[in-house]
Amino acid sequence: MGRVLVVDDEPGIRDVLEVLLENQGHAVSTAAEVAGAQAALETQPFDLVITDLRLSPTESGLEVLEIARRQPEPAEVIVMTAFGTREKAQRAVARGAAFYLEKGPHLAADIEVLVRQAVVKRQLEAENAGLRRALLDSTGRTGMIGRSESFREVLDLVERMAQLRTTVLVYGESGTGKERVARALHEASPWSDGPFVALNCGALPSNLIESELFGHVKGAFTGAEEARAGAFESSRGGTLFLDEIGELPLPLQPNLLRVLQEQRVRPVGAMEEVDVSDVRVVAASNRDLEREVAEGRFREDLFFRLNVVQIDLPPLRERPEDIRVLAEHFLRKYARAHGRQMDAIDPQALDILSRFRFPGNVRQLENVIERGVALARGERLTVAELPRPLVEAGEETQPRAPAGPVSMPPGGIDLEKMLDDFELEWIERALAEADGVKTRAAELLGLSFRQFRYKLSKHRRRGANKGEASA
Repeated sequence: MGRVLVVDDEPGIRDVLEVLLENQGHAVSTAAEVAGAQAALETQPFDLVITDLRLSPTESGLEVLEIARRQPEPAEVIVMTAFGTREKAQRAVARGAAFYLEKGPHLAADIEVLVRQAVVKRQLEAENAGLRRALLDSTGRTGMIGRSESFREVLDLVERMAQLRTTVLVYGESGTGKERVARALHEASPWSDGPFVALNCGALPSNLIESELFGHVKGAFTGAEEARAGAFESSRGGTLFLDEIGELPLPLQPNLLRVLQEQRVRPVGAMEEVDVSDVRVVAASNRDLEREVAEGRFREDLFFRLNVVQIDLPPLRERPEDIRVLAEHFLRKYARAHGRQMDAIDPQALDILSRFRFPGNVRQLENVIERGVALARGERLTVAELPRPLVEAGEETQPRAPAGPVSMPPGGIDLEKMLDDFELEWIERALAEADGVKTRAAELLGLSFRQFRYKLSKHRRRGANKGEASA
């Protein structure tokens, strides 16, 4: 049957329920106060918690409810109340309890029915979660596609972080799949039955972001004709994805920091706070937030609170070995969607795709393949279905034979120094072309700002070491 925890400050009630539930085949543990309940919940998983609403003059069963909901495998919760406190019990249900019941002469019969329902519900949810994880395993675990070394590192980090409620910050250029990473973290987590709510911080008017994040009560501002739950409250028991977090207005950042620290949110115009400790937050940005902090556009304390674990998504141009597997995946996807019989990409088309730099990353590749499927006349996607600018760019990068034979100097060459000098020359040219603006120089070289900053720092260190050696 099920594993049940009974929490009540009255020994007689604990004993009666323990005997009753054990006779029904359940494994029963008991606790008299919140601390005992917490110790039991953090020691082993339970299918069901039955708690009295009023445990003592200073402790409430709502504390037990919140502790139970925070566990990696949250138990169902039944709240018991004395006669006449139904309103409080209904509030407990609104905060996540599965059922409530009143103590009285029918307690034993009611408990038998409700416990059976709650245990079956919990075990069905666990079975569904197992099936979903098995499906994810069969499709590449996280549903993310790639075989490059850099992408496998991302997959490994996603799989490890999926089991924790740790806040994650995902970095990546536009189109690299930051939301796909957030969804993978959610779908592979023990809370995948809960909601996944995505909010783009850069797509909302600044006067609406606070309400969208935290919710509002009726009459909180002009036009608030009814109460509305915000993104945090709507994500309870699941994941909240805050896309383009770098776009969040500076005046609102302290409010977000407070919610992340306190795990409670106060809707606009409300007097009471809502517990959101069971919300897993994943944020994403295509900006360098460290630079935003240095330039005063992003709070340092909020950055550190979001950046508990950082996942860096490499752009597609840095993992060209993934282009083929992604292109073939999108071909199958859109062939099914459009009812087409297409099973392959022409080798010449694949060659052109593999050489293209894809400034729009995976999103651009997906759009190219969808367009090709829509235009294709046969069962293979060919060069004829690729956009002309992409084909021309691919032809320009076609390797050419050297104009004449190249001979090795008698003493050989220092290849590493030659490549370093070549790289430094183009970095200096890009900086000159960009009038010293590093972000623009990085764009001219097709590098992310992080990559450019790393390479520039490397050459400056090399120059400094040379100076020390000559001194």
